[in-house]
Formats: sequence, structure tokens, C-alpha cells
Amino acid sequence: MITGQLIQSMLEELRSITRIDLCVCDLEGHISATTFSEETPSAETIRYFVMSEADSQVMQGYYFFKVMDESEPEYVLIAKGSGEDAYMIGKITVCELQNLMVAYKERYDKSSFIQNILLDNLLLVDIYNRAKKLRIECEARRVVIIIETKQEKDSNALEIVKTLYAGNSHDFVVAVDEKNIILVKEVPADGDYAIVDAEAHMLLDMLNAEAMSNVRVAYGTIVSEIHRLSKSYKEAKMALDVGKIFYEEKTIIAYNTLGIGRLIYQLPMPLCEMFMDEVFEGKTPEDLDEETLTTINRFFENSLNVSETARQLYIHRNTLVYRLEKLQRTTGLDIRDFEEALTFRIALMVNSYMKHMKQMEE
Repeated sequence: MITGQLIQSMLEELRSITRIDLCVCDLEGHISATTFSEETPSAETIRYFVMSEADSQVMQGYYFFKVMDESEPEYVLIAKGSGEDAYMIGKITVCELQNLMVAYKERYDKSSFIQNILLDNLLLVDIYNRAKKLRIECEARRVVIIIETKQEKDSNALEIVKTLYAGNSHDFVVAVDEKNIILVKEVPADGDYAIVDAEAHMLLDMLNAEAMSNVRVAYGTIVSEIHRLSKSYKEAKMALDVGKIFYEEKTIIAYNTLGIGRLIYQLPMPLCEMFMDEVFEGKTPEDLDEETLTTINRFFENSLNVSETARQLYIHRNTLVYRLEKLQRTTGLDIRDFEEALTFRIALMVNSYMKHMKQMEE
């Protein structure tokens, strides 16, 4: 169904050109869009017109028109006035609305097709046959961008994204679950990930500002064939999950920048448990106090630089050395040594992954 926002925009443009007020209602008389400053005809009057056999009719100083969808009424258009001008503008508006419905229906068919590709619901031969019928280019470069909203069924955010790409026949906006909005974005032949990243930042800023939504954005790799969109979608989903575990401070996550987090995310739990037992000998990072964890994180942030870490923590260098030696006695790892620091850093990431997986199971 056409969005009320799009119908309202069309009516306002026609009103500014023709000076004739217009109103679009559903078959029950509920207003979808209007330029009327006063009350519209009653719902009872609108329902009476819908039940009549006339396609257009003058009642109470208004012209009523039925907007048909495959020989069945879908909307009622009301034009203020009963003269020839109101009739002519009304007929033009009906024509525009019916063309919009055809375009939106085709758009819906395309969106459904893209959705099934993302979910791997189609055979390869069916993908290419349907793409040809829907006039969708099969070998264009595309990337899947996932927008995760904090609220389930965030229709406002979905409406904004759909409106943003409504005029672009090469991009598709679909929803495959309650919290995620999926954008399949075409990338120019000479485009790279800088373009995709800029698109992700634009979406983040717009939704945070206009929809007042706290969103996270993730995207997969660029693919050149339509049947590989499911691969880019799975990558974007993984980027979203990995970002929540290891890069919580990031609001935009790219699959090709996940680094070691991507490797850890794909490890089986028994292997993770074995590794943690080897490193901590039955203990866990939760056994460390908050002061020690803060010291460790700051030490890593400063590339194992003792002097700079001590300065940022406002402690004496010898105090920091004492804390690191205490950690060594507790865990057996001296994180001033690069290899042992790397082992400890990976262990912290594995621990975060294990905690996330246990929460998912609960």
C-alpha cells in the first residue's frame, strides 16, 4: 500500500498548482492524506459512495472519485468543488494514484524477491528467471547494509529509510525480522568501501536525528552477482553480532574490519573453554578486581607503554609496575611481554564471547 506520507506530498503539490483542495480516504472513511483546512465529508457519506455503482459523483459540494486497483476500489478521492475544474483535477489525481499503486506493487514484488534471496529461499535458476521478469540487473555490484533499531517494529525508522530510497529503482529496502531494516545498496563500478561507509554514516545520522532512534549499522562485503547477496547479508549479520561482543562502542561495523573478533566468533565453545583453562588455570577474568581490569585495558590502549599508562592513570610508574607484577603472580602472564600480552588480550576477547553465548542460551 502507498504510504500516507507520499500521498500527502502528492496532494500538496497538486494543491499548490491547481488551488483545489484534495483528500484521500480509505473505504471506511479514515483519512490517509488531505489538504482540507475544514472538516471533510463524514465517514458515513464516504461509505455510501463506496457502496454505490458510480465511479464519480457530486455530493454536498464535493466531487467523489473511486481509486481502483485491479477493478476493485482501494481509496476514495474527494475534490473540493462541483465544477469542471474539480472534476478534471480529480480525474488527474485518480490517474496519478493508480499509477503509484502499480509502481508500489511492482516495488513490493521486487522487495519480496530480494528478501527471499537474502534468506536463501530460492534456487539459482529461479533467481535469474525472476530477476529477468522483474527487470533487475543480475550482475550489478551491491552490498547489504543492516540497520538495527533498539525498538521492535520501529515503523518510523523503516518509513524514513523507505522514503529515502523510494525514487531509486536500483536500491531495495526490506525487513526480515522485528528489529532489523535491510538495505540492498547498489555500488558504482568504480566505488569502494569508502562509499558504503559514507552511506552507513548518513543513515545513522539521519535516523538518530529524525526518527530519534538509537541505531547500529553493519554491512557485508560488496558482491557482483545477485545470488551472492545472501553472502553479504550473512556477513552483515555477523558484523552486527561481533560488534556487540567486542566493539560495543562502535555504532557502524564493517565485516571486512572485524579482525580477530571474526575468528573468535567462529570458534566452538569446547575449544574456547579449553583455551581459557590453559591461560587462567581454572580462573576467569571476573576474578580480577575492577582496578586491575582498568589498568590492563589502559595498558593495552597505550601499546604496552608503561610511562604513558601511568601518566593517564595518575599513578607513579612503580605503582603500575607493582600492579603488573601482581597480575603476573595471579595469572602467570607478564603482559609487558608482547607475546604474553597478546595471549591475555585474546583471552579477554574469548571470555567476552563465551559470556555472550551463554546469555543467548538463557
